[in-house]
Amino acid sequence: MPADFDTIVNLAKKRGFVFQSSEIYGGIRSAYDYGPLGAQLLRNVKDQWWRSMVQMRDDIVGIDSAVIQSPKVWVASGHLASFSDPLVECRECHNRFRLDKLEDPGQCPSCGTKDSFTEPREFNLMFRTHMGPVESDDNSVYLRPETAQGIFINFENVRRTARKRLPFGIAQVGKSFRNEITPGQFVFRTREFEQMEMEFFCHPDEADEWFKYWVDERRNWYVDLGMTEANLQFREHEQDELSHYSSGTYDVDYLFPWGWDELEGIANRTDFDLKAHSEYSGEDLTYFDPATNERFTPYVIEPAAGATRTTFAFLIDAYQEEEVRGEQRTVLKLDPRLSPVKVAVLPLSKKEDLVSTTDRVADLLRSRWMIEVDITQSIGRRYRRQDEIGTPYAVTVDFDTLDDDQVTIRDRDTMQQDRIPIENLVAYLSDRLPE
Repeated sequence: MPADFDTIVNLAKKRGFVFQSSEIYGGIRSAYDYGPLGAQLLRNVKDQWWRSMVQMRDDIVGIDSAVIQSPKVWVASGHLASFSDPLVECRECHNRFRLDKLEDPGQCPSCGTKDSFTEPREFNLMFRTHMGPVESDDNSVYLRPETAQGIFINFENVRRTARKRLPFGIAQVGKSFRNEITPGQFVFRTREFEQMEMEFFCHPDEADEWFKYWVDERRNWYVDLGMTEANLQFREHEQDELSHYSSGTYDVDYLFPWGWDELEGIANRTDFDLKAHSEYSGEDLTYFDPATNERFTPYVIEPAAGATRTTFAFLIDAYQEEEVRGEQRTVLKLDPRLSPVKVAVLPLSKKEDLVSTTDRVADLLRSRWMIEVDITQSIGRRYRRQDEIGTPYAVTVDFDTLDDDQVTIRDRDTMQQDRIPIENLVAYLSDRLPE
């Protein structure tokens, strides 16, 4: 059965995927810490994105730009002037809301008072801070609201040092910060989050073709990693929805428990960013094509995904409840490439000789995969726990192992069990698991 919102949140907290940040101090709104399983799941999602974008391609390279950049970057990009949301405040309860997110703009969702909102005013979403020991307007800087600008300002550095010719892309995964007015829905909308962005630079005449290409590529990425295709939709923006820099945009939406919401945007950013940074910096960010003797400002196609909300979507999509031989089972049917733990090693008892053999099996596997050794509770309960955290395979070390040097491997999805020699264990799992 599909999971509801509270079920997924409870599972995430119960199994150590996500904790409330600063929980021992009462927590801080819209900030979360990723526990052992959540940190690994998030890392796996980012690794799979990086693998598909950078490792498996000759035409894309990666960078890691600074969180704090020159304030002039945000002037050139338009963020200081236009990166804002309409804010209203209820005169009765004094709660503040984004006007464009209110279901009923005439009634406060907090206290129910009608016609109590102030006139909307624009609220800039960037976090402002200061560099140096003295706070003044002269040393104001901003935490980046997106990773993309770090790519644009390094376009010429990368092109020159990586010796790339168009078309080529620059990819980046990193933290961004937005002072959201109304964060919520657990880790979906937070003020600190991670993005997976790639800027693909091409000739203006080829931009439409590459735009279509990247829409298809991004659809394939989600589906290849096991996301239910019926839970994905690619929605093209109407003209009045487009950002000031975009000539075309698709939202990649997922059917969350509260409805369709955005995982990723794929935009044709035209030549807006490179031209803006050329103008404000005085640096030449055009491209010269020696084959045609043509100089031009490249167009940019940008697939920009939220790493944290994508991880949340994979968690929701994998959740299933099943009845097995009259008993209820909760299982995360994550693609093995995403599973936080690939193999669980389970001794049938805590007796010293079984634990010693368990250690030998664990040492054999640990250099290749993320594993977990689980000794406590009955074997049935341990199987259920591993199902619930999405572990694809469980290896049981039993008393017969001491005589025949064989172990039993259980498949998470089929629950089929195979008995094989320990010496064949790596080969068996290598056929079924990514390293």
